[in-house]
Formats: sequence, C-alpha cells, structure tokens
Amino acid sequence: MPSMRETAGGAALSAQAAAERLSVGLGPRSYDILVGPGLIARAGALIAALPEPPKRVAIVTDAHVAELHLAALERALADAGIVFEAFVVPPGEASKSFASFERLCEALLAWGLERKTWLVALGGGIVGDLTGFAAAVLLRGLEFVQIPTSLLAQVDSSVGGKTGINTAAGKNLVGAFHQPRLVLADTDALASLPRRELLAGYAEVAKYGALGDEAFFAWLEEHGSHVVEGDAAAQMRAVAVSCRAKAAVVAADEREAGQRALLNLGHTFGHALEAETGYTGALLHGEAVAIGMVMAFDLSVRLGLCPAEDADRLRRHLAAVGLATDLSDLPQVDWDAERLLGHMRKDKKVQDGRLTFVLVRGLGQAFVAREVAEDQVRALLVETIAASGLGRLAVG
Repeated sequence: MPSMRETAGGAALSAQAAAERLSVGLGPRSYDILVGPGLIARAGALIAALPEPPKRVAIVTDAHVAELHLAALERALADAGIVFEAFVVPPGEASKSFASFERLCEALLAWGLERKTWLVALGGGIVGDLTGFAAAVLLRGLEFVQIPTSLLAQVDSSVGGKTGINTAAGKNLVGAFHQPRLVLADTDALASLPRRELLAGYAEVAKYGALGDEAFFAWLEEHGSHVVEGDAAAQMRAVAVSCRAKAAVVAADEREAGQRALLNLGHTFGHALEAETGYTGALLHGEAVAIGMVMAFDLSVRLGLCPAEDADRLRRHLAAVGLATDLSDLPQVDWDAERLLGHMRKDKKVQDGRLTFVLVRGLGQAFVAREVAEDQVRALLVETIAASGLGRLAVG
C-alpha cells in the first residue's frame, strides 16, 4: 500500500465558505455534518476547532480520489498544524475485503498509530466503511472524520456510524457501529464525479423521498435532473435534506432496533442483485438500490398495500433521471430467482430465518415487514425476470 509524505505546520485557514450545519443528536457522541462548497480546503481548520483535536492524523483514500482531492486536504491539514500520513487503497469493492482491511491495519500500525491519532476517510462509501471499521477496532477504538466525495457517501454512508467490510456470504456482514466526530460533505467534490456515479448516489437521495417525505419526492420530480446535471444549488439542497432526514433517524434509533431499518428501502433486493454480480463494479450500489426500490414497491402492490400508481410514479421518476428500473437495464446476467432468494436469506435483517423487507403503503409511507411469505417474493422475482427477457425461470 503506497504511502505519501508526512508534514506539519502553517496557520489555520481563515477563509469561510457558505455551508449548512446539521447535527446528529447522540448525547455526548453528537457530531455535526457540514454541507457546502470548499469544505476540503477548510478541513484542517474545522478539525482543529473540535474539542481535543488531534495533532496527528492518518488519511485513508483510494487511488482515484487521491489524484483529485488529496493535495487540497494535505494543504488544509498542514496549514492547521496537523501532522499527517496518507494511505492509498485500490478503488472498488475489492477494498472492502478482509485482505484489504488487514493490509490497511498493518500499514497503520507499522506507521506508528497511537490512541490519540485520528483517521480521516477521504472518498466514497467504500473508503468510509473501510476506514470507519479500522477506527472502530484499531487500539480498541480511534476517533475518525468522514470527508465523503461521492454523492452516495454524502447522503448515506458517511452519516450514522455504520462501518464494515464484505464477505463471500454477503455485503457488510462484518462491521461495527462507530460514529465519526465530524462529517464534511464538500459539494464541490461532486463536480469531479462521472455521471454514472452521480446517478448511483441520486438513487439514495430519491430513497429519502420515497420512504418518508413525499413533498421532497415531488421536489425531486421537478429538480432531480438538475441534481444529476451538476446544478450546485440543487445538489446542496438534495444533500442537506437527505442528511437531515438520516440524522433524525439515526438520533432516534442509532443501532437499527426499529425506525432506522426504514433506510433499507430497496436494499434487500438491491444487495441480492449486487451479490449475484459479484461486486465487480458491473453494478454499482446505487444502481442496485434503484431497481431494488422498484421491486419493493412492486411487491407492495402485489400484496395489496400500495396503489399501483405510486409504484409507477417512482419508476417514471427514476427512469427520467437515467436510472435503471428493470433487470434488462442491468448487466447481462443469468438471473435466477432461487439464487437471489439465497442471497436474501443471508441479509443482516433476517430474523428467525424470515426475510425482512421495507415495504410501502404509498410514496413517503414506508414500514418494516417481517411476515412476507417467501412464495410471494419468489413469484415477484420470477415475474420480474420473465419480463426482462433474461435469466432462468426455474424456481425449484
């Protein structure tokens, strides 16, 4: 794992950029989320202003993000007098593996990690999950800061303290709840994202409207195209509203004993689709969540819970911004209902051997369902595969 130079010195930055400050209320572990432009350039000063700030930090990033944003973060830390070292991991889901996690931990320990050293995650959700898990377990727990650079990470994975890595059995099955000290969602970083990455993140934005805020969903129907086309004001509002919604849920249910499970709308189906494609990058998490939400709405319609017009409205909006809404829009895979069900049975939300889904009574009206008959899920999968013209229809 290549490492970059260590440096220190300089005065704290004085430049102030407009940003919205939100709070995740967790008592003594509460922390702020800042949303706005120019936050990477201010990161050193913002970290130094926290109670008992670090004198030394380890930055974890990936090779793609390092080219774009690492130098700016290094300058900000140096100007704030914070000593740093950067650790660069390969991009992609493969870095959320036991092997990559071990290499990162060994590199950090060899560098000379101490209990008052903080970790800084600079990157998308993969880097954030990996770094957060390392912070949770190294030296029995270190402070860390999230600086998410993808839309998906800014609106979802950087907030709430879920950390972890993947296993052969499924996604995020090894991890810990470990809250950051600060989240800096620099909306300027979104300008460097390919359209596909922006769209993948947008699926998580749309999720907040679909599960609990129909008014926000209506705003997205009017302005969602502006978000994915790079309009700075639309992006800032989308990120801020999404973070505010997630912060409220996390504050009420930090460890997903109840309400927080609603944030998994589309994820039981989506994680199964990801597992079936092997986490190769052929299917991004947000792309899987988009079609997973469509399937969750379709299952809700099948069960007589949700008006068909609401499912159609979700499908139309996701398609209008350019997201997949049908299996035929995804990579060419020999989809199989039984294999997908097998992945779902390994989902973290399974209880007493029963599948758990987030279903809806309409747009903005999500709830957790633990009594869905597996035959109903199987029938939906068979029907969806048949409609796509892909895969095998055998169900036994």
